[in-house]
Amino acid sequence: MIEKSLQQVNMSSLSDRKYFPSPAAWEDQVLYFLLLDRFSDGNEKGYRSNDGRTVRRGSTPIFQPDDGGKADESTWRKAGQRFCGGNIRGLTSKLGYLKRLGVTAIWISPIFKQVTFKETYHGYGIQNFLDVDPHFGRREELRTLVRTAHAHGIYVILDIILNHTGDVFRYNPNRYPTERDGQTFMEARWDGHHYDVQGFHDQSGEPTFPFQPLDLAVHPAAWPNGAVWPQEFQQPPVFTRKGHITNWDFSPEFLEGDFFDLKNIHLGSGEVDHYQPSDALKALAEVYKFWIAFADIDGYRVDTVKHMDLGASRYFTSVIHEFTQSIGKENFYLIGEITGGRTRAFQTLETTGLNAALGVDDIPDKMEYLVKGTRNPEEYFQLFRNSILVQKESHIWFRDRIVTLFDDHDQVRKGHNKARFCADPDGPDGLLNVLALNALTMGIPCMYYGSEQYFDGHGQNDQFIRECMFGGEFGAFQSRQRHFFNEESPAYLQLAILLRLRREKLSLRRGRQYLREISGNGIDFGPPRMLGGHIRSVVPWSRIFNDQEILLAMNTDYALPRSAG
Repeated sequence: MIEKSLQQVNMSSLSDRKYFPSPAAWEDQVLYFLLLDRFSDGNEKGYRSNDGRTVRRGSTPIFQPDDGGKADESTWRKAGQRFCGGNIRGLTSKLGYLKRLGVTAIWISPIFKQVTFKETYHGYGIQNFLDVDPHFGRREELRTLVRTAHAHGIYVILDIILNHTGDVFRYNPNRYPTERDGQTFMEARWDGHHYDVQGFHDQSGEPTFPFQPLDLAVHPAAWPNGAVWPQEFQQPPVFTRKGHITNWDFSPEFLEGDFFDLKNIHLGSGEVDHYQPSDALKALAEVYKFWIAFADIDGYRVDTVKHMDLGASRYFTSVIHEFTQSIGKENFYLIGEITGGRTRAFQTLETTGLNAALGVDDIPDKMEYLVKGTRNPEEYFQLFRNSILVQKESHIWFRDRIVTLFDDHDQVRKGHNKARFCADPDGPDGLLNVLALNALTMGIPCMYYGSEQYFDGHGQNDQFIRECMFGGEFGAFQSRQRHFFNEESPAYLQLAILLRLRREKLSLRRGRQYLREISGNGIDFGPPRMLGGHIRSVVPWSRIFNDQEILLAMNTDYALPRSAG
């Protein structure tokens, strides 16, 4: 039975058991981020199962080089806008694939129940915070996934949302006339003032239910696919009701406004040290305590932290950390998506108590383009020297406070021109370099699904960097009905070697980090730098821990192999 109210959740009964312990050090872990809808539907054949045996059942064969470009382009594009069929059961069957790669923690896109009338396959349009979306499976399947992952030595991090719900109600706007397709209508645009609301949406997206707590005896059709659940979120003050954001950098607009048609939640008010959490924020904290207790989750990636009050983030962090410590998860990790650069990330972590930052735009930018030869190596390596930020003369390191990656699911930093690393013509040649830079430099490395299979998605919106690993109608390389769980892929094999090396060498996980100088004549030394807008040379760096130093190097000139001494 799915609870309709938080009052129906028996937390003491749920949490009366032994939980899987947290890792001692998250910097020892390797994360793998996947969009659940695009990863696996469990119908593949010819892949290796969790215990290493070749699976003969299933209907989807493995991708072959001449399978690319076979799908009709229009049909393929449209398929990428909808739910494609990946689910929890499919992911559970691929944990062996991830373990053999060297992954020790999976970060999963939101699994919560979505509004039924929109194709929010990405999981960010929540309609019921206490249930799993039926496209993905059932709550018990989530429990099985986590239990199986733990048996394979893999931690599970869920992507969660505090900032907004899905499109659960309709405005009744009375200002900002807008013309579209020859029709004039009023647009609910943020201007700091409230808008009236027509009603909560039904399962077809019509505002047929009153905007108030619903009595199911009067409105039985509201359960389970109408309005918003649990019932605590049906109170009108739960929502800011100020219309959608148009200026994403103006405060308080980006704090109060809606993300497009997603509805912004009012989290509280006041300065950080005297913040008054709203009833909605208190309810959200109870929701996410429930999922930890229910499924034995090991960490959360908190979405859109920039769009939340710092006091709200601090309150949520404190509540979750106290709860997880009470059940024996001493190092439950909270990773905040904090866009806006390194300084904002550092200050947000210091203020809120979040464990680590993700989405620090300059890290993926400088990582990707250093490898592609258009950034000076110093620009990347200096990102990890935050002495100025903490106002200390000594070396102070981010280490376990930053999650590093080069490919991801929305690439905010690239605007409307989305492109995976391998989309460039020389991308596949440089993939080993960027995998090594991500895995063997400081921070907690995170791999984006499909990078280990040379995925090259690119286009004018997010869907093109969200290809299906399991095939379906939106397979990578414009393919259909071909899966990509190929453990003989050169990138997969090379990454597995890198991650095994990282696992074996403490210096590569926790060591200090130094960019080393180079010389062409053995006499004159200096840091590797661009010449004429490009760098084509060896880039060496050291990781040092205790009495051990490991020297690493990569060559950014793919056409000219080099040796270095």
